[in-house]
Amino acid sequence: MNPATLGLLYWRALILVENNELDISNIIIISAFGMFVLESLKVVQLLAQRMGASLTAAHAFFDLFDRIPTIDNGSNKGQELTNFSGETEFNQVKFIYPSRPAVLVLNKLQLSIKSGQRIALVGASGCGKSIIVQLLERFCHFTQGQLILDGVDIRQLNIQWLRSRLGVVSQVPVLFDLTIAQNISYGLENITMDEIVLAATKANIHEFIQQLPLGYETKVGVKGSFLSGGEKQRIAIARVLIRQPKILLLDEATSAMDPYNEQIVQATLEQAQTEDRS
Repeated sequence: MNPATLGLLYWRALILVENNELDISNIIIISAFGMFVLESLKVVQLLAQRMGASLTAAHAFFDLFDRIPTIDNGSNKGQELTNFSGETEFNQVKFIYPSRPAVLVLNKLQLSIKSGQRIALVGASGCGKSIIVQLLERFCHFTQGQLILDGVDIRQLNIQWLRSRLGVVSQVPVLFDLTIAQNISYGLENITMDEIVLAATKANIHEFIQQLPLGYETKVGVKGSFLSGGEKQRIAIARVLIRQPKILLLDEATSAMDPYNEQIVQATLEQAQTEDRS
């Protein structure tokens, strides 16, 4: 109720009191009741707005849970190849972001990679280099074409088996709030300390770890917040080396390293390939 209306009501009430047509106590009761009703209506209006926003959010939330993903990460179906060599072929692959259907990222990509072969993808930012890595990891799915590994369509392979054969180091590696040793051996069982140290040595991070008060038992913090970018990348590379993957994917994996460490890590990766040509 605006002040003008309220003032008019009080003025009229005073006239009625002067003419003995209305008792002052009744005015106080009516005024208090009116103010209580108005404040209650304001609260109801505020709650209604918040309830509406909550219902909208809940609807979106349950829609997300009910959505059936194109790629089932928990699936146990699919082939598991016995003698997997890592031969890869992109056959006329097209990729379009679902949120940006007008932008064609990959247009009939034709690429063959033999076992033991090293290739580098060079291009401007946004041209699809990281998308190629994600397609191999099956984090997203191509729009058209075929992606073939050892003669088998990647969609026919068991997704968990496939990812266990890949080693990935990204520009921003993912580290967990665990010790350095646990991060290097993450996801593996029956890994000895000697194997962890060997992988760290190959990644040129062993000497740095030894200088820490707790050594390999040092916690790295959430997302490796206690380490520099180069240190996180070298730990991530050690984690990959200990797995000896059939396909090694490096997405600007040495971007945060100084030239000296980058040269050593590159030589280590070349040596790892020489030791296992597959």
